[in-house]
Amino acid sequence: MDAQGRGQAGDNNVDPADQWVFDPNTGNYELRLDPTGQGPARPADRKAPGRRSARNPGAGGGDTDTRPLPVQRGRRKDDAGEPAAGGRAARRAAERAGSAAAGGAVAAGGAAAGRRRPKPKKSGKRKFVYWTAGVVGFVLVAGCGTAFVIYQQLDGNIKKVDVGEENSAVTDGPVNLLVIGTDARTGKGDAGYGDSGSVGHADTTILMHVSKDRTNATALSIPRDLITDIPDCPTKQPDGSTKVIPGQQHVRFNTSLGQEGRDPGCTWRTVEKLTGVKVNHFMMADFNAVKDLSNAVDGVEVCAGKDIDDPKSHLKLTAGRHVVKGEQALAFVRTRHAVGTGSDLSRIQLQQQFVGSLIRKLKSSAFSSPSKLLDVAQAATKALTVDTGIGSASKLMDFGNDLKKVDLNKITFATVPVLDNPQDKATVILDGAKADPLFKMVQQDHTLSKDAGKDKGGKKSAPVKKAPPELVRVDVTNGGGPFGAAQETVDWLQNNKGARLSTNAGNAAEKLSATRLEYAPNQADQAATLAEWMGLPKSALKQTTADAGARVPMKLVLGKDFTAPGSPIEAPTETPEGVQHVNADDKNICAK
Repeated sequence: MDAQGRGQAGDNNVDPADQWVFDPNTGNYELRLDPTGQGPARPADRKAPGRRSARNPGAGGGDTDTRPLPVQRGRRKDDAGEPAAGGRAARRAAERAGSAAAGGAVAAGGAAAGRRRPKPKKSGKRKFVYWTAGVVGFVLVAGCGTAFVIYQQLDGNIKKVDVGEENSAVTDGPVNLLVIGTDARTGKGDAGYGDSGSVGHADTTILMHVSKDRTNATALSIPRDLITDIPDCPTKQPDGSTKVIPGQQHVRFNTSLGQEGRDPGCTWRTVEKLTGVKVNHFMMADFNAVKDLSNAVDGVEVCAGKDIDDPKSHLKLTAGRHVVKGEQALAFVRTRHAVGTGSDLSRIQLQQQFVGSLIRKLKSSAFSSPSKLLDVAQAATKALTVDTGIGSASKLMDFGNDLKKVDLNKITFATVPVLDNPQDKATVILDGAKADPLFKMVQQDHTLSKDAGKDKGGKKSAPVKKAPPELVRVDVTNGGGPFGAAQETVDWLQNNKGARLSTNAGNAAEKLSATRLEYAPNQADQAATLAEWMGLPKSALKQTTADAGARVPMKLVLGKDFTAPGSPIEAPTETPEGVQHVNADDKNICAK
């Protein structure tokens, strides 16, 4: 008998399907070699002397399998209660061959049944196929079930706030994520931190900008003590209504959250007003996030440039590298009195060091096993409050998968430039000369990474030939800029830059969202000079096909992106001088 159930000569009309019998004791189908009508014996107590047992095929002279067959429905029994000789296979063979031939087949089959071969073993290849199919089936069923359970658990962890924006989790353009760390004390073990009974402030705020092509990211830390304006803020109330909380001028940035009933949407709007950057999503976490995440990844490496002993944050570290987690990790990101100038600006640098090290840990080993991944996911989602656009586990996963393409060495941390407030030494004010170009870099999707502004060979682009100021001839029109922008620009060009051939041509025939400079090929040197003065991006330069006459001016149309002469429209290609910034992959940063 071969593996397909086909018999030897004389019984090759046996239907293989009739040789597989369901055993209710095991729940499996078993091969029963009873092809021609020789019924197997019942239990071993009826076994004839000398018959060989199936469990001991070497004993005796017979070879009939003595294992009991399960009783099948519809099977005829003889007078002794035993299964009738033959079976369906024999009866079908008899019907096909005729009654006389059937008798011979029964006789031959009876002889063959007494000498049937042992059940063949599966080949190694067949065993592998069966095993693989079983494992794959189990993984598919168990995996889907587990994924569903995990999604359910993570969805239950996530808290959401409707801030009136319903942005999709994934976008084709740049992504601006507002990360808010609040000093609310909602968990156990927080008695030494935060403002007791407070609803929480925007204690730590980072605007994370991810480039359109996902090749780089910039994380802008906003000092909590920055004096700024908070705009009117519509907030959703528990009963579903919307309440508009009036804005305030010249107040601390951290009061944009919690105070007067403000929700994260108020911080969202304050950041947009401050930076000119459109926010897509927010994530907010309290003190527990630092403790739980640092525990989930088995600690985060930090560096102290000197011994630290801060009785207020309870942080004690000797100079050198340490792995911190739990309460110690929280103390590290909260300390400020024992490092730097003792201000919030010094603490921001500690937080940037911690976050950079945490990102390195997550990318290197935290996701090395499913259990570790689940620990991190559980810790993160339990600590998070997000906007409705990413308010589910599946949306968060889509969001994370979209952003994880950024290389670690292309993530840059920077701090919004500030100056001491002359009216209140406990607060700071915006350093506009440095902050404005920095904000424009983010607005125009320019990277702050170390190799910015260089070509593939590592060298800066060759400078373009420029015309002297007295040869720059241009008509200026206002096509969307502030009222009086054209005349103000002409005055600035003539008095500050020496461009005596510039004129005010009034209002433009059309409104433009972006400033545009039209010039002829033989005016390229003039255009290069004016573009440098005005800080025009390459996208603003429109060259015509034919050369211009000797006295024909270029045409500068001021668009909605124009703010004032002397304020560059194009963002710089390098981080403005004096702006504190570090890369996330820099392992040599130590708190001093």
